[in-house]
Order: sequence, then structure tokens, then C-alpha cells
Amino acid sequence: MPFNKPPKSYAEQVEILKGRGLLIPDEAFAEHCLRHHNYYRLSAYRFAFTTPGNPDQFIAGTSFDNLWGLYCFDRRLRLLVMEGVKRLEISVRTNVAYTLAHTYGVFSYEDPAFFYNRYRHTKGLATLDEELRRSKEIFVKHYHDEYNLQRPPIWAACEVMSFGLLSRFYENIKAARVRKTLAAEYGLAPHTMKSLLLHAVYVRNLCAHHSRLWNRRFTITLALPHHQPTALVTSLNPSEDRRIYNTLAMLAHIVNIVEPENHWSHRLRALLHAQTYPVTQHMGFPADWEMRPLWQKGKL
Repeated sequence: MPFNKPPKSYAEQVEILKGRGLLIPDEAFAEHCLRHHNYYRLSAYRFAFTTPGNPDQFIAGTSFDNLWGLYCFDRRLRLLVMEGVKRLEISVRTNVAYTLAHTYGVFSYEDPAFFYNRYRHTKGLATLDEELRRSKEIFVKHYHDEYNLQRPPIWAACEVMSFGLLSRFYENIKAARVRKTLAAEYGLAPHTMKSLLLHAVYVRNLCAHHSRLWNRRFTITLALPHHQPTALVTSLNPSEDRRIYNTLAMLAHIVNIVEPENHWSHRLRALLHAQTYPVTQHMGFPADWEMRPLWQKGKL
């Protein structure tokens, strides 16, 4: 079947939304939002406000402000999540470099003997070499020119690696005691740490591409801890393993370790409380989440 739908002007897009029952008291504002945020990006948020079984019919009384408010909430949520992931990423870069350098040596990341899978290790080094070639960092040129090194020592290499590559290097470390040492820095078991890194890379990529986050069902999930640390375990919601609540809980736990005097949890709570739409019901939050120990710690 040939596609023959013509493009719609912003004014026509407003009329489509109105025809589906959306109240738009300020059409100029709605057109402005559509001009800069794309109809299909915004329309992905309509499902919270449409009648069951008919995603093209808005619930009576729904206004463009409701739709726009949810879109803005998700945007602010992505910024908070990105901030939490950055805390994790920078800390893990530091600890992987420090632990491997002090355990096996400053160029141990080049040696396949320290990794499970030689093919993945070789592929990872090839990716790193490409990242080093593209890098504009002064320290990369310094190690190459001053010491005639193809690859810099691990503390510099870890700064050039993408977060995805770093997570794959961690996953491939052979020695259980090294993986245990790295995970213990965050009070986690090695398998939980591995899962957290892979999940964090996935979520970071969603945020980087401005994808809808708040009510998404994740395809790459977390392996949740079952015993320790107690404050985290008792604050998780295992029954909602594909929703973002457990991601937020894990990030809150990590940020509390990396930066003990942070206000990340407080800012998340403030963002959630500012919403008129019951967002937490679609994010996997347990009803009593604020009473659980992890969130009590961050309460101001």
C-alpha cells in the first residue's frame, strides 16, 4: 500500500489534536511547542490522557497543558537520571583504573590473560584504539609523543573509553576477587555491579537520545540485590523490575556513596511532588516508597 499522506502544517497539527478532544486554550503556544519539539515526540505522551482502547481520543477535560506538563516532567527526569549515571560512570572509571593498576600493572588492560573472553578483549582494544585516534585530549598526545606509547597507562585509557566499553571491560575481568573489590566499593555483589553498569549504559543512551523515560518498560533490566545493602534492598520494588523506580533507587544508593552530601534524592522527590498527574503509579513506585530507608536518608 503506497504512502500518500501529505505533511501537515503546525496549525493543522493543532487542529488534529483538537479534533481528538484535546483542549487548547492557547493555540499560539501549542504551535510554538510543536515547532520545536515535533508532533510525534509530543504525541507519545498522549497515552496517559486518552481513553482506554482508543489512543486517538483524549479523556474529556484534558488540555494541552497536561500533555506539555508531562513532557516537561520527563525531560527533567532525564536530566536527573543523567546526573546520577554520570556520578556512577566517573567513579567506576576511577576505581577500575586504580584497582587494575595496583593489582596487575598499569598496562594490564592490554593483556588478554586477565580477561575471560579473548575475542571480546581483542575487539574491545580495537574499539579503544579507534577512540584514542579520535580523542582530542592533550594527555593522549602526551603519552604518545613523550613515551612513544600506542596506548596510554590505564588511568588515562579509562578516561578515553566510552561508558559502554568500560562496562564491557568490567564484565570481562577474569579474577573474581578483582570484580568483588570493585563492586564492594558500592556495597554490591559483582553480578549486581555488572548488571548495573550494563543497565546504566542503556538508560544513559535513552536519555542522550531524548527518548521517553518516565513510563518506559525497560528491555535491559537490573539484577537486584537480595540481602545487602539493607537500606537499598528494603527500598526496592522487585515486582516492577521493568520500570524506572528500581533504576532511581539504585542511582540514589550510588550517589549517596559517591557524594555523601548530595541533594539528588531530594530533587527527585521535589520533581515528583510537583506533578499533578499521578506519575509514580506508572513508574513502578511502591505506594509507601517515601517511608522506605533509602529515601528517608535523602529527606530534607
